[in-house]
Amino acid sequence: MLQRTLKLRFKDEGLLDQALAHPSYLNEVHEGQGHAGSYERLEFLGDAMLGLAVTLEIFKRCPELSEGRLTKLRSSIVRGETLARIARGLGLGQHLKLGRGEESTGGRDRDSNLAAALEALVGAVLLDRGHAAARKFVLGIMAEEVGRVQAEGVPEDPKSRLQEFVQASGGAPPTYRLVESDGPDHDRSFHMEVVMDGDVRGRGRGKRKAEAENNAALEALRRLMPDEG
Repeated sequence: MLQRTLKLRFKDEGLLDQALAHPSYLNEVHEGQGHAGSYERLEFLGDAMLGLAVTLEIFKRCPELSEGRLTKLRSSIVRGETLARIARGLGLGQHLKLGRGEESTGGRDRDSNLAAALEALVGAVLLDRGHAAARKFVLGIMAEEVGRVQAEGVPEDPKSRLQEFVQASGGAPPTYRLVESDGPDHDRSFHMEVVMDGDVRGRGRGKRKAEAENNAALEALRRLMPDEG
């Protein structure tokens, strides 16, 4: 049971149901069944709560850091890939309510769905239990990530490094485009290209688009900075 995993009990379980409902699910629910809606409004609320809780925590933990470094630290912690990883650890995917199309195309393990559902869950906790409980919940599920980033610093992933390189050289920001995806729905691979000034500078593949983008950026770095990439 999800509430047991989360170590909390909702007073209004309808909020939990809503937090797990993908928009595609609502498109297939007949009128009159009385479902409250998809997770989108709760996601909006949870995003703000999650960002505030993490911001306050790192502000207190890292008094020596400048505004710029705090901003990078927060962005690293609350980005979609991180939230999706935490959602997987909670087993959130198996509880999502999806439409048939979303289900058939691997929606239960899609980063964007998992991150959105986690944010919606935070929003649901905020409405159901109040600010203090929501903050405690956020810091509980994010504790490992906050501790890791505090100890190791902001991870310089290939996309971030490439972005900084381009900014330093005065070039236009790199863009990423999907070339193709292949494989069965449950085991898909994505092929991405990174484009700079109209030229393809790197290609990469991965099981998720974000992974493929990072691999494309890494190839670009190796070409642009052989000693660094």
